[in-house]
Amino acid sequence: MPVSPSSSAQEARLAIAARLREIMLDAGLQGQELAARCGWNGAKTSRIINAKTAPSDRDIRAWCAACGADDQAADLIAANRDVDSMYVEWRRLTRTGLRRLQESAVPLYERTRHFRAYSSRVVPGVLQTEAYATALLSTVADFRRTPDDVTEAVTARLDRSRVIRTGNHRFAILVEESVLYYRLGGVETMAEQLARLLDVMSLPAVSLGVIPFTAERTMWPVETFNVFDREQAAVELLSAQVTVTTPPKSPFTSRRSTGSRGSRCTARGPGR
Repeated sequence: MPVSPSSSAQEARLAIAARLREIMLDAGLQGQELAARCGWNGAKTSRIINAKTAPSDRDIRAWCAACGADDQAADLIAANRDVDSMYVEWRRLTRTGLRRLQESAVPLYERTRHFRAYSSRVVPGVLQTEAYATALLSTVADFRRTPDDVTEAVTARLDRSRVIRTGNHRFAILVEESVLYYRLGGVETMAEQLARLLDVMSLPAVSLGVIPFTAERTMWPVETFNVFDREQAAVELLSAQVTVTTPPKSPFTSRRSTGSRGSRCTARGPGR
């Protein structure tokens, strides 16, 4: 399994590789000796130690067993699986269409109590009208060349967005002023969408802010991101999704603030 091109995923891989090396050295073993105990070629040990190859669950169990550190295998496996979800290309996520991608986030939306979002590109998903979502997801489907299930994907997105008016949820959303000008779906669609934003601003659970063009900047616009409680952050890149989560007391993955590409990461497409 190749190492993810995401720099933070690589950092996490290196952290896991370093821990495996420490376990090996603590056991008084060298690479060839460990390889012999595990029943694989010495080159494989070297690739894992140098984070050239990500170990499988079986590899980690064998490694820990060979070093008399079976009690550390479970945490290492969990951390290794977390890294696998940090950076996933959109073509992999959307190969069966967009509907499934929208539906898969429903449990996360339903259990989240405090949503925080920043968008530099499009109106955030929970605030989108049907026409705006249709125009946006149609553009995404065309660009990604995914199976045409836009109608179903829009229905799933709107159904998921019901959390903005139901349940015990709070929303703090910040957008760049340019988001209000990027035209998706024509004049009528944009007028309806802007009216929708004015409507949701009156909801007591919603705080919507706009960074004006004239604001003095100490930081340029960055990638759109969403934060779900203190559990997960989702960063939207052009080529892939990056998901940052905070695993419980994992010593192998870094814990970073929203917008970084570390500790376990996922995004659901433009305007999540």
